[in-house]
Amino acid sequence: MSEYNRVVIPIGPQHPSLKEPGCFTVTLDGEKIVDVVVGIGYNHRGLEKACESRNYIQIIYLLERICGICSHTHTTAFCQGVEELAGISIPRRAAYIRVIVAEIERLHSHLLWLGVAAHEIGFDTMFMYAWRDREAVLDILAAVGGNRVNYGINTIGGVRRDIDDSLRQDILKMTDALQEQVKYYQELALTETTLAARLAGIGKLSGEDALKYGAVGPVIRASGIDFDIRAVDPYAVYAEIPFKVITDTHADVFGRTVVRILELLESIEIIRFCIKNMPDGDIVTKAPRRIPAGEVISRTEAPRGEDIHYIRSNGTERPDRVRVRAPSEANWHAMRHMLLGQYLADAPITIAAIDPCFSCTDRAIVINSGRETELMDWPRLRQYSIDWYKKRGIDVASIKIPERRMYF
Repeated sequence: MSEYNRVVIPIGPQHPSLKEPGCFTVTLDGEKIVDVVVGIGYNHRGLEKACESRNYIQIIYLLERICGICSHTHTTAFCQGVEELAGISIPRRAAYIRVIVAEIERLHSHLLWLGVAAHEIGFDTMFMYAWRDREAVLDILAAVGGNRVNYGINTIGGVRRDIDDSLRQDILKMTDALQEQVKYYQELALTETTLAARLAGIGKLSGEDALKYGAVGPVIRASGIDFDIRAVDPYAVYAEIPFKVITDTHADVFGRTVVRILELLESIEIIRFCIKNMPDGDIVTKAPRRIPAGEVISRTEAPRGEDIHYIRSNGTERPDRVRVRAPSEANWHAMRHMLLGQYLADAPITIAAIDPCFSCTDRAIVINSGRETELMDWPRLRQYSIDWYKKRGIDVASIKIPERRMYF
């Protein structure tokens, strides 16, 4: 068709199929998508900058709110980074508790995604089943940490709450009941022809392209790439736990569904192993308030994929810099590639298949000059600021930066 017959349709920032703000400017040729502009950054909250004015303990509860679904994995990444800078090792029991909560959180996240994905394709019965089962997981998280979403388990040097024998039995009962349900979902995904027909071939991303665009988590593993931080760079006690990295070769939304369902079963086995083998002992070790100067990169495997925290300490009670590369930020880069050539009706489930979190994604500065819009990284933004002030007769290079003071 001629370019004159092409139609541009904005999806978002508010859209009934997308519960968070994001704008996807889609160009259609008939019903086929021929171009996409992915617009994100509507939900930036400045959490990284806020870390600079808080001490390390306060930052834990701030970073826990980067994402309500991956709250524990963010604090784990941060705490283990600070612990490395401080030169301390956490007790083994604390490490086991961190893994147990992390895998329960993975159950929570994948069941939530399974329900949302089913809703996106009109399969609301599965949506209600998945979210019904998720309630049992949330009840356990509430019993462990006192809250269904932000559990407040981690602290620098270990964990804040122990898991007693009664709670261990409750966790095992939950996993036993959930395992039967997940097996039903597995059978449904692999044998229900209408579900496979709706998801197969949608949002294609080959293994080569997954590596090219830097995809992580179930997205890259559904493209046949065996990449899981728990296996390639083990933390806590994952090196002691026998588990399989789940992969699939469909390289589409169907494959991402299969990976997440099978990961539910694998997480259940990891939880059982930790409950059975958790040692006695302390759950926290003393950590200094002032963290020695240095910098560190800490990685964890969030439900959505690799989570990276960069921490730079200046030797005080507050960090000099905290930088978070959440997994959604990595998976957005492949989104345009996955949408091109798809039907417009497949756009919501293709977007939902990366399990996007919009609020932890914004990492760019957009300058609108009136003639064009450009993305600016930090060095270019700094130079832009210097040049802007020079035009107004101010040489910022001659201005002495005042000594940083801490106010309480």
